[in-house]
Amino acid sequence: MISIDLKNIFPFVDKKNFSTNMISAGESLDVLHKGSGKGNDFLGWVDLPGNIEQDIIDNIKSVSLEFRDNVELVVVIGIGGSYLGTKAVETALGHNFPGLIKKEHPRLLYAGQNLSEDYLYDLQEVLENKEFGIVIISKSGTTTEPAVAFRILKQQLENKIGKVAAAKRIIAVTDSSKGALRKMADEEEYRSFIIPDDVGGRFSVLTPVGLLPLALAGIDIEALVKGSRDMAGQTSIKIAPDNNPALLYAAARNTLYGSGKLIELLVNFEPALHFMAEWWKQLYGESEGKEGKGIYPASVDFTTDLHSMGQYLQEGKRHMFETVLSVKESKNKLSVPKDKRNLDGLNYIAGKSLTEVNSMAELGTMLAHIEGGVPNIKIGIDKLDAYNIGQLLYFFEKACGISGYMLGVNPFDQPGVEAYKKNMFALLGKPGFEKETDKIRKELHAE
Repeated sequence: MISIDLKNIFPFVDKKNFSTNMISAGESLDVLHKGSGKGNDFLGWVDLPGNIEQDIIDNIKSVSLEFRDNVELVVVIGIGGSYLGTKAVETALGHNFPGLIKKEHPRLLYAGQNLSEDYLYDLQEVLENKEFGIVIISKSGTTTEPAVAFRILKQQLENKIGKVAAAKRIIAVTDSSKGALRKMADEEEYRSFIIPDDVGGRFSVLTPVGLLPLALAGIDIEALVKGSRDMAGQTSIKIAPDNNPALLYAAARNTLYGSGKLIELLVNFEPALHFMAEWWKQLYGESEGKEGKGIYPASVDFTTDLHSMGQYLQEGKRHMFETVLSVKESKNKLSVPKDKRNLDGLNYIAGKSLTEVNSMAELGTMLAHIEGGVPNIKIGIDKLDAYNIGQLLYFFEKACGISGYMLGVNPFDQPGVEAYKKNMFALLGKPGFEKETDKIRKELHAE
């Protein structure tokens, strides 16, 4: 279960302001459920957990079993929400050293999230002597990064095993009826799954965008969906505000924002949660960073980053707060051994589990940061399993929708993302961008 503890924000904010923000959060939740706010054509994720049909899950599981028999590696091609959610869940639930252990399921590799020539060259080198398949994820099929990666890797797969056999090892996750990838999937007879029209990329991890590759990796997607479904119930309009974790989180972070805390650091003490923070940064950054507004989402991995960022966090500019992901129970057991010579001075913790030591590091850090002027919100997670991660995903999504409406922005668009694309297309000479090309050339020449 997911819990939320706000006691460490109140030394820094007025409780009356928090109460006012709780009212605002409740009103925003109502807008979210009624579909009466900005971006209401992208609210399919709100009721998604309860609408995931068993036949879709069964179909995904069936395909994943077939792939398991034929491939060692699956390349997941996508960018932003088309890969970050999958990577976050896979990393949270997987082995910390996945490349060095034997797996009964195909290992996931990722492409299309960058334009690095060296990255793709190295990936092709890895795939050369491996049996591999491709999951290409794109609503349009024309987003530059994944489209380039797919063209290159599709050619490699076809050259390796032939066009007909390659088509059986490619799965498209795309629009139901339109777009370049839909047309290609139909013409090449790829198996395909649908990205719902009313679910944006950063909210899509509980659609086939995330569920398919996660099933291929051996993740229990039914437990993941159940966790999200239960959290949807716990954050619904019917729940009393003081018992609704999404309302509490949205109200707390906006109260801190109003008090001048402009940066939110998502903190974890488990390396497995690193990519959960990367997914969270996209979710909140793209949803709230508009119209000169929004909390800047950043992240740190503790205790590691305490030895690089700790000084600034303790005594630097006081414009931030922390949201701590606190895992109560580890997957495994390991204790500190006793040593007769005790040259390292660690016998005082001999016999203690590393989870206990890590927990004391977490508590000690939070106490120090509070004393140093950094408020924190604590989000408790029972353990890192599919059910709890499913809860966490939906919790963050729901709180994000509420928080965006509290700011007065449309949480479900991302107009600013298009700016770099227009310049890139113009610089590369894409047809239709001739005026932009001339403008940029003149600007560069003037410099």
